[in-house]
Amino acid sequence: MVGDGPEKERAKRFCKAHQMEDKVLFLGRSNEIDEILCFSDLFLLPSEQESFGLAALEAMVHSVPVVCSDVGGLPEVIEDGLSGYLCPLGDIKTMAAKAIYILEDPDRHQQFKKQAYNSSQKFDIEKVVIQYEELYKEALQNK
Repeated sequence: MVGDGPEKERAKRFCKAHQMEDKVLFLGRSNEIDEILCFSDLFLLPSEQESFGLAALEAMVHSVPVVCSDVGGLPEVIEDGLSGYLCPLGDIKTMAAKAIYILEDPDRHQQFKKQAYNSSQKFDIEKVVIQYEELYKEALQNK
């Protein structure tokens, strides 16, 4: 787990109570996102709000499927059932079930990884810049 949110201590206690201390790493805050994501199997994003979903997109660029809340700009980034799953806000049971579903079958996990990367490519800077340029040209022609 990466970060130092308000639930970190509770999560540590949960791991200890369920004899999972040797299976969960608590990395704390880190600026080494690329290095962490390249070794990640799944990205959970239970946010209450997200303007665009850059964190999810960064995970997908590293072929990491995303299970997240269905809020803000995340539905624009996540292809539900392909690159990950969008879950109702606060529905932790569904998020856990979707995460297990992705991870329990190696072939399925591999397919989600592939699709996560493929989905991320529609936001590639080369493609996005061209779209903005076309939009600006159209706006200038219609002024």
